[in-house]
Amino acid sequence: MEPLYLHMAIVGCTPPGRFTEQHDVFFGIGPNMPALIPELLQFWPEAEGRLHIDAWRRVTCVDGHHITVGPAHGITEMATGSTLKLFFLNLGGYRPGEFEEYHYKMLVAATDQGKAIRQAKETAFYKHSGFKGAESHVDDKYGVDVDDVHAIRDILDKRYKEQYRIVLTEKENLPVDELHIGYFKLDKL
Repeated sequence: MEPLYLHMAIVGCTPPGRFTEQHDVFFGIGPNMPALIPELLQFWPEAEGRLHIDAWRRVTCVDGHHITVGPAHGITEMATGSTLKLFFLNLGGYRPGEFEEYHYKMLVAATDQGKAIRQAKETAFYKHSGFKGAESHVDDKYGVDVDDVHAIRDILDKRYKEQYRIVLTEKENLPVDELHIGYFKLDKL
């Protein structure tokens, strides 16, 4: 059996009745990104199959922790003896004179939501993507805001939660996850 990994993808489409491309973030567990296409299509049914991927990564390293997927066996998302959880944050920010809200999506290994938010506020994006009257913020576009940052385990599809657990193990000298960035048609993955 192939090893399983946590995958993160930014998916896009122009749903019926919209004038600009919309985006959302998908998390899935599988051996590779192409194996997750059926789940990806179920994730956003309003797109009527007209999805593409703008960026994706196999999540294996976050904040000096090796990320692995194991069988659930009723164990929570954490390495043995650890209280760390994997959080997803979507930061929003602005630039003077630009008619746009910019976003920065990040994963954080932290013990709780407050610490995850504090880590997010230390990023260059947070510090440099706002100005008086239009401060940077942790965005609620994907169900995440300053008061409600989600652990990845909480936003995974129910079938993943029932079958798998995400394990964070502290390790040194981990390679950085490869980011696949560009326009990817699902049939070309």
